[in-house]
Amino acid sequence: MIKKYTCQNGVRVVLENIPTVRSVAIGVWIGTGSRNETPVNNGISHFLEHMFFKGTNTRTAREIAESFDSIGGQVNAFTSKEYTCYYAKVLDNHAQFALEVLADMFFNSTFVEEELVKEKNVVYEEIKMYEDTPDDIVHDLLSKAIYEDHSLGYPILGTEETLSTFTSETLKDYVHNMYTPEHVVISVAGNISDAFIKEVEVLFGSYEGGKREIETTVPVFHTNRIARKKETEQAHLCLGFEGLQVGHDDIYSLISLNNILGGSMSSRLFQDVREQRGLAYSVFSYHSAFEDTGIVTIYGGTGAKQLDLLFETVQETLAVLKRDGITEKELSNSKEQLKGSLMLSLESTNSRMSRNGKNELLLGLHRSLDEIVEQIDSVTKEDVDRMANRVFTNQFSVSLISPNGELPKGV
Repeated sequence: MIKKYTCQNGVRVVLENIPTVRSVAIGVWIGTGSRNETPVNNGISHFLEHMFFKGTNTRTAREIAESFDSIGGQVNAFTSKEYTCYYAKVLDNHAQFALEVLADMFFNSTFVEEELVKEKNVVYEEIKMYEDTPDDIVHDLLSKAIYEDHSLGYPILGTEETLSTFTSETLKDYVHNMYTPEHVVISVAGNISDAFIKEVEVLFGSYEGGKREIETTVPVFHTNRIARKKETEQAHLCLGFEGLQVGHDDIYSLISLNNILGGSMSSRLFQDVREQRGLAYSVFSYHSAFEDTGIVTIYGGTGAKQLDLLFETVQETLAVLKRDGITEKELSNSKEQLKGSLMLSLESTNSRMSRNGKNELLLGLHRSLDEIVEQIDSVTKEDVDRMANRVFTNQFSVSLISPNGELPKGV
C-alpha cells in the first residue's frame, strides 16, 4: 500500500512499506532538468547533481561518501530532461540517518569555489567521455534534430562554454527558484513504517522557495537530418518518430508495439537486422515519454559500407509491420514481457522508490499492480496495428555519426 502525504509547504511524500525486505530506498525527486534550462545555463541541473556531493556546512565531500560507506549503504544521483533525483539505499535501521544526510546535502551544500573548479573539470571530462561514445551521443543529436532550439533538444550535460560560467551564486539562485516545494517529491520504499513520513516532514516540510520564471512550452516535432563525421569503426544511425506523452491513454499499446519492434532478442528488428542479415551487433528501439510529447527511437550500429543496407532493412521491417500487422503470438509474448518486467521490478526497493517518485512527480497518481496488469491485458491486436500506422509515418528525423558523415540513400 502506497501512502501519500503533502507537507504544509507543498512537498509531497510517498511511502510504500515492504515488510518482507531489510532495506529502505529514499529518493529526493525534483521536477527540473535540462528542459527547464536556457541556452545560457544549459547543464546546470546536471552540474548541481555533482555539487550536492561536494560538501555541506557540516560535512566534507569525503565525509558524505564515508557516511554511506560506514553503514554499508549506497548513495547516488541522476539528471534527466525533466527531473533530477538524489537517492540512497540503506539497511532499514539506518533509514533516519540516510534521510538526514540527504537533507543536509539538499539544504546545506556550500558550493565553494575550490570545489566548483574541481568539479567543472570532472564534468568536462564527462563530456569528453561522452563525445568518445558515438553510440550514446547519436541519441542527443536525434533530440536536437527533432526539437531544434526547444529546450528538450538541449544536452543534459550542457557544454564546456556554459559550465565555465557557473558560479556559487548561479547555483544557489537556480536551487532557490527551481527546487521549490511544490516541485519536490520524497519517495520512500522498504521496511519502514508510516511514521517515517513525519520524519520527512520535519526535514523537508517547512522550507520556502522562490518563483519559477521559466514556463515550459509544448515542443514541435521536426523532421530534420543531422550527420556528423567522426573517426569511428561503425556508423551509428538513429531514426526518431513522434511518440506519446506520459500518461497517454494509448501508452500501453505503444509500449507493446515497441517490444515487438525492437525491445527484445525476439523482436522484429533484432531478427531481421542481426539474425537474418548479420548487419549489426546492436539494434533496438525504445520509447521516451515526456510531459507533453514523446519519441520512438530506432538505433542500429553497422559498418559504414553496410549503412545503406541497414537503413533499407529497417524500412522494410516497418513497411511489413504496417502492412501486415502483428501476430497474436507477438502480442501475447509482449504482454508477458511487460508484466514480467513489472513483477520483477517489484522485488527491488530502489525500483519501487523510483516508480513511485516518478509517478507522483509526473502524473500525481499511483495505479495498483492489478490496474496496470488489466491495462496491459486490455491491449488488442487492432490497438497495436493502429499505433504502428500512426507512429511509423514518413515524418521522422535522422541522426548519424559515421566515418564519412554521409547519410544512407533514401533518407
